[in-house]
Amino acid sequence: MKSALQAMWETWVLVVFSPLSADVSMLGSTPAPQNALLQAVRREFHASSVSRDIDTAAKFIGAGAATVGVAGSGAGIGTVFGSLIIGYARNPSLKQQLFSYAILGFALSEAMGLFCLMVAFLILFAM
Repeated sequence: MKSALQAMWETWVLVVFSPLSADVSMLGSTPAPQNALLQAVRREFHASSVSRDIDTAAKFIGAGAATVGVAGSGAGIGTVFGSLIIGYARNPSLKQQLFSYAILGFALSEAMGLFCLMVAFLILFAM
């Protein structure tokens, strides 16, 4: 008869070194009789379909929230060039200086929009 420590060691070795593909391929088949400790350990590592659906929904919600920054970038670019037109109409002699400031504002606003888009793609495809 095996000691309790030896049985627990064999169960741990089975759980840690059993391939995941074997566990997935046996989902549809009838399970072989196993001891209670092995079943309890495997139950902890099992991710239900509801849990995976919640994770997928959270990824889509996070990516959508990160994409809102792209709309803010578009509004910022519109504001920058609207202000350029107003400033040029008020003082045409400052055309070159106003245009360089407008390009700087455009670049900063566009960079923030691209960062938001990059974060959205990272949330979707890297997590």
